[in-house]
Amino acid sequence: MGRPTPMDAALALAEEAAFAGEVPVGAVVVRNGEIIASARNRMRELADPTAHAELLALRAAIEALGAARLLECDLYVTLEPCTMCAGAISHARIRRLYYGAEDPKGGAVDNGVRFFAQPTCHHRPEVIGGVSEDRSAEMLRRFFAERR
Repeated sequence: MGRPTPMDAALALAEEAAFAGEVPVGAVVVRNGEIIASARNRMRELADPTAHAELLALRAAIEALGAARLLECDLYVTLEPCTMCAGAISHARIRRLYYGAEDPKGGAVDNGVRFFAQPTCHHRPEVIGGVSEDRSAEMLRRFFAERR
């Protein structure tokens, strides 16, 4: 087997999140083929409703690059981003968004408000959904089944 993909790294972070009792979502920011930042959900750990994997990864990438925009960067995340995260992705000027499982209830990219399709959205990344979708969805199903 070859080198792990960025989505493999995001899935490993999602597993870490689940182990920590967080909703299993992981995210990585990639620039020129290299992961420059990564994060997992930490909302419970930090008692912060904004501590979604995407936001934490974007913040870490901005800090690593010393730039306010992530123009040449791609974001890989295991679950379709919510409205808050879609807004941050747009403001950060992410070039391409790859996500795993769709989120019909809370997603805002291909479901819900479809944030990037709104006329008020200033930047629309290229969106590729369904990357490692089965693995992402199964991890989420297992997490929530164990809590019911």
